[in-house]
Amino acid sequence: MCCLFFQAQAAPDELDGNEAFPPIHIDHDDVLEGSTTLSMFQVLEAAYARNPQQKLLQALDGEAQASYTRAKSMLPMAPAVGVRHVNDSLSSGRGEREWEAGLDLPVWLPGQRAARQAVADHAQEGVAASREGFMMQLAGLVRDTVWDVAMRENDLKLAQYRHKNAQAIHKDVMARFKAGELPRTDTMLAEDETLKAQAAVIRAEAEVKHARHRYTQLTGLDILPARPTEDLASIRTLQDNHPLLKEARTKLALAEDEVHLVNIEKRENPMVNVGTRTIRGGFDTQFNSALTVSLRIPFDAEVRSAPMLAAANSNLARASAELERLRLVMQTMLHEAMHNLEVTHEELEIATRQRDLAQENLRLSRKAFQLGESDLVSLMRIQALATEAERAYRSRQTQMKWDIAKYNQAVGVLP
Repeated sequence: MCCLFFQAQAAPDELDGNEAFPPIHIDHDDVLEGSTTLSMFQVLEAAYARNPQQKLLQALDGEAQASYTRAKSMLPMAPAVGVRHVNDSLSSGRGEREWEAGLDLPVWLPGQRAARQAVADHAQEGVAASREGFMMQLAGLVRDTVWDVAMRENDLKLAQYRHKNAQAIHKDVMARFKAGELPRTDTMLAEDETLKAQAAVIRAEAEVKHARHRYTQLTGLDILPARPTEDLASIRTLQDNHPLLKEARTKLALAEDEVHLVNIEKRENPMVNVGTRTIRGGFDTQFNSALTVSLRIPFDAEVRSAPMLAAANSNLARASAELERLRLVMQTMLHEAMHNLEVTHEELEIATRQRDLAQENLRLSRKAFQLGESDLVSLMRIQALATEAERAYRSRQTQMKWDIAKYNQAVGVLP
């Protein structure tokens, strides 16, 4: 939780240099404990369970079940009851009466039931594929969130490392200033560097809390994996069974079946009517009853079928284009993931050598400064170079593990 409390702001002419802005108190604690037993897949399951996308998947599953119900029905449409009555009381008045009642039964078109069954099957497969595809997309969010926390925590450790070194230098400078070995300007310079390092720690702590909060919002967990590192997948090419491609192909197959079904259902279903008819003629007291059977066969007309075919073909073209677009995107993602792995590996080797050199240079510079052979400005410059080398080394270490996770994401491997 984050609560902000603002004090009343004084008038502009009442503010001095230290009160240019009203003080703000921030109560913002996002503490995450590392767990050695929590796996990345368990984190993914937790994020999946609380994601609102579940409602859409449930609705799609209900739609697929409805398609099955329709395909397995005895009749292609609901039957209907018709009642008809004729009399001449308002016209000739000769007592003519006629009653008729019948049941309208729709008849399956040739191949219609099989086509609806195919649509239902691919709709059900589409739900399963959508669930797998959504899990894959969510895995990317989980991976990025977890490694973003790790990256921000590395930045915090580096800021604390810089602050610790600045404090050590400031303590040494103050001691030598009191001994009369250094001027007052050196103490001010050392103190300024300490304050800058302290401000960097505050900012880094805030970024860590923000990253942890995003993780908690995504997963609902107050713990995170202590060892989120993944093994590099052995897959080197884009596979057809990639969850996202599988989902797109299933949608394409469903669209093809829907086009086939529309071609069958271009005309309405034939209708068989079975009923009874009771007639009494004019000036006749006897009723004559009979069984009636009629058949209604509709014709195909573009006024009805053209919009249906156009919509189905449009959906088919859209699904086909989406599959090809996604394939290109996934190929690009895989290429970039492979290239990033190579680049980060080389950068890590360079950063490791630079870190070793910078640490040795810093050790010699500190010794020279303590012996009075070097000034404070030179020491602080070398200290800054060493800090930057440490930052590059640690960030490349974390980035290497993050890039492995991104590569696994690109080839469709869950954590």
